[in-house]
Amino acid sequence: MSERPFLDVRDLKVHFRTDDGLVKAVDGLTFRLERGQTIGIVGESGSGKSVTSQGILGLHRHTRAEASGEIWLDGEDLMTVSDERLRQLRGNKIAMIFQDPLSALHPYYTIGSQIVEAIRVHHRDTSKSAAKARAVDLLGHVGIPHPARRVDQYPHEFSGGMRQRAMIAMALANDPSLLIADEPTTALDVTVQAQILDLMRKLQEEFGSAIIMITHDLGVVAEMANEILVMYAGKAVEHGPVHDVFYEPEHPYTWGLLTSMPRLDRARLARLNPVPGNPPSLINVPPGCAFHPRCGYTGEVEGARCRSVVPDLAPAGPEHLARCHIDDARRAQLYATDVKPRL
Repeated sequence: MSERPFLDVRDLKVHFRTDDGLVKAVDGLTFRLERGQTIGIVGESGSGKSVTSQGILGLHRHTRAEASGEIWLDGEDLMTVSDERLRQLRGNKIAMIFQDPLSALHPYYTIGSQIVEAIRVHHRDTSKSAAKARAVDLLGHVGIPHPARRVDQYPHEFSGGMRQRAMIAMALANDPSLLIADEPTTALDVTVQAQILDLMRKLQEEFGSAIIMITHDLGVVAEMANEILVMYAGKAVEHGPVHDVFYEPEHPYTWGLLTSMPRLDRARLARLNPVPGNPPSLINVPPGCAFHPRCGYTGEVEGARCRSVVPDLAPAGPEHLARCHIDDARRAQLYATDVKPRL
């Protein structure tokens, strides 16, 4: 039996009971991640990406969420550890970079005091002066100029890119083994995005952290990830190495995401093709393949299987999985003749 990977998520389900019905935000998600590797989780808003990260952090506890499955991190199942142990792991072994640093950072405390708190809550024997020196060092490490002065400034005195760098510095304060980045570059302009991604890549090389990159931006994933997990309606619909998913995608939803993405490396002679329709309600997920109401290829499957039978996440190549009823050979033919020319 092979050795357990650093992060092993097995059949994770996070459901919420509401007055309108059961919201299946994450519905049976499985993936693995090794140290020093990056997995990109992509999909439209409402696909379950952020709830997945919250589930790994245990933020569903003591809420109305109903969570099940296994989340093994370095030999510990985060679903069964005590609340106290989970608090020890958060910010120490697992850290999070949030999408909006302005709302994630406290407006009434200086950047330095918030980093100092992140350090001392896990290392109580560290003095305030030593923790502040570490904060100054971290701010300089993530590229903030004049860190000894900026450490005493407030979040509103930082630009958007500088706030995101400060968030990364705080996340790295205790050298975490797992870094979860939830849309870390969405609110930033493209030049700052590139700087932040380059920074994360360098820091990963230095610290050897595993990274979960949650985003709707396929360009970010292409830049950062080793493998891609495509989510739709709370489930994984495609999972594989980044090269395979970009150059040999197997699911019609992934085809739609790729053909709707603008490219700068070649002239585009036709209009972008957005995925038709809207993501489904997670309370009333369509029967069968959840993507079938938006899919233009249901006619390729005999009978009404797309509308009645949930497809399995089945092998579509070495280390490549897809959740689709269309025959593998026919999918490859459709991609070559209908999709690839539009990319």
